[in-house]
Amino acid sequence: MQRDLRSNRTVSAILLNMLLAAVSLFVNGFGVYLTIQANLGAAPWDVLNLGLSKSLGILYGTASITVSLSILVIDILLKEPIGIAMFIDAIVVGKAVDFFNWIHAVPPCHSLLTGIPVMFVGLVILAYTQYTYMIASLGCGPRDTLLVGLAKRVKRVPIGAVSIALLSTATLLGWLLGGPVGIGTLICAFATGPIMQAAFRSVRFDATHVSHQRLKDSLRVIFRRCSPASR
Repeated sequence: MQRDLRSNRTVSAILLNMLLAAVSLFVNGFGVYLTIQANLGAAPWDVLNLGLSKSLGILYGTASITVSLSILVIDILLKEPIGIAMFIDAIVVGKAVDFFNWIHAVPPCHSLLTGIPVMFVGLVILAYTQYTYMIASLGCGPRDTLLVGLAKRVKRVPIGAVSIALLSTATLLGWLLGGPVGIGTLICAFATGPIMQAAFRSVRFDATHVSHQRLKDSLRVIFRRCSPASR
């Protein structure tokens, strides 16, 4: 059964891993929410989400879904591998942030003394939920897929440089739309990677060893099991 869960060979394995991905991404949304409530300037992609939310007068979650689905379309056009969890990612994280905003889970910080610890707690939550999300093996997030897709097409440019260019573009567009940029933006841009690496090391997880199941393969397992011929 454990092998089936890792490889998503059965309908029950896929459903359990979809649930794992959804719960992980909901908690991930709380991590995003904390980095925003730190009130020091949002992470690059959240600068864009918040700027879009402000300029269009829509909820953060709606802006986040719009951005995520737009990136997902680009991923498809680039013919990058698409998994079920990518759609879960596109919807759950943004709406989780809306939920925590709605219940006023944590008040916004008003000083570096409180803001920096809250931001780092948020980043730690993001790191560990990224791990639990990835072990579902149902696909990476739309933004990560876009980064890999672009890096493969500009092979002479290091992936780190591609990442910086992508984050800088998101930050600039978000800032032009009125998104919050500050010291927190720099903290998120430069601390997210090392914190995630430390989190992965603490649970002995190597993301490069995960074999993500593509959407077409997940659907093949589901519909083969549900078809009359398989009964």
